[in-house]
Formats: sequence, C-alpha cells, structure tokens
Amino acid sequence: MALENVALEHVPSGYGVYVGFFRDVTNADFLHQQLLSRNRDFEYAFIDASSVISRLHLLSAVYSALNTLLVGALRTPNVHSEIVTSFNTNNNIADAYRRWGITPGKTKDLIVVKIISPTAEGQNGFSATSARTPEAIWAHLTEHVMGKPVPVTDSEIAQATDWPKVRKYYRLNGVPALEKVADKAEHQRKMEQLAIMGMALRGL
Repeated sequence: MALENVALEHVPSGYGVYVGFFRDVTNADFLHQQLLSRNRDFEYAFIDASSVISRLHLLSAVYSALNTLLVGALRTPNVHSEIVTSFNTNNNIADAYRRWGITPGKTKDLIVVKIISPTAEGQNGFSATSARTPEAIWAHLTEHVMGKPVPVTDSEIAQATDWPKVRKYYRLNGVPALEKVADKAEHQRKMEQLAIMGMALRGL
C-alpha cells in the first residue's frame, strides 16, 4: 500500500494524516467534478504536484491547515481545501485553487492528502460517510484515481515539479539571493526555503 501515515509534531495524536501520490493521472476531470459537487466521499486535498517543491513543502502546507483547524480559524469549507490554500503566500483563495488544486485537463501528477479527525464524524468539516481507516482510504483512492501510485518522496516529487511555475507563483524570478547560487541542488533548496517562508508569513 502506497498510502503513508505521516506523524507531524505538535499535532494532537488523535488526528490521522494520510498522504498518497499518483503519477500520470488520466481522470482529473472526474475528480475535479467530485469536488465541485461537494461529494463528501471525496473529501481529500487534491494537490497538483507540478506546483509542489518537496515533501517538506507539502507537509508545511498540511501542518498550516491543521493548525488553522485546531484554532477554529478555517477560511475554506474544510481542512482539505485549507491545505490547498495554505500553499499560497496571500489570502486569495481562488488563486490558490487554480495554482495548487486539481485542474481538469491539465493535472497529471496528483498528491492526495486525507485528514481524519478524532472527534465525532460530521463535525469540523469532516465527512460522516468518508472512509476512516488507511485500508478503506487506499481502496477508495485506487478505485477512483486513475494513475500510477508512487511513494511520496523528494525524488518522486522532483520529477513532477514545474520549476518555472513555482518561481512564478512564489515571485522568485530575479531574486538576488537565488541568482548568485550556481549549484542546482542548492538553488532549489533555497527556493524551497523562500516558498515556505512566504507561506508562513501569509496574513501577518
């Protein structure tokens, strides 16, 4: 099973964080329609992997959304949509959905995050009908996401990252601190740092 149970520091132990990654997805249109119709069986964060830099970048957005949930300050319908908007450096929800959410006809590499709440089902934006065990979540995903499951690793994510897109979204073109770095790996690491910093500073 390629679904990973991720433990995040400072998140109450009762919360389950599950992450999966699918390459070469062919049914983004169908999955997007489930979100638009608010099908509660599809309460996941569907993230376009081409806009994700690394595993740390991904988990930073997940942690931010969970923290927002825990303090009762959700700005979107549920914690899953909050994950998608947490990648953004501003509070423009529509832009965040366009940039990091699943896009019909375009999304080919898809990261999926599922958050399970320890509270009663149906509260805090969690579905009362969605799967709540790792096995059930994975069975549902593999039935409905038409793509190749791969591990959620930096190397797999890097194969999907569209760097020009990332630089544009985080306004990193022409940044002096980046232009001086010749080493490719170090350059990308600094972009990761700047992106996460921008996410953390949103709304301050």
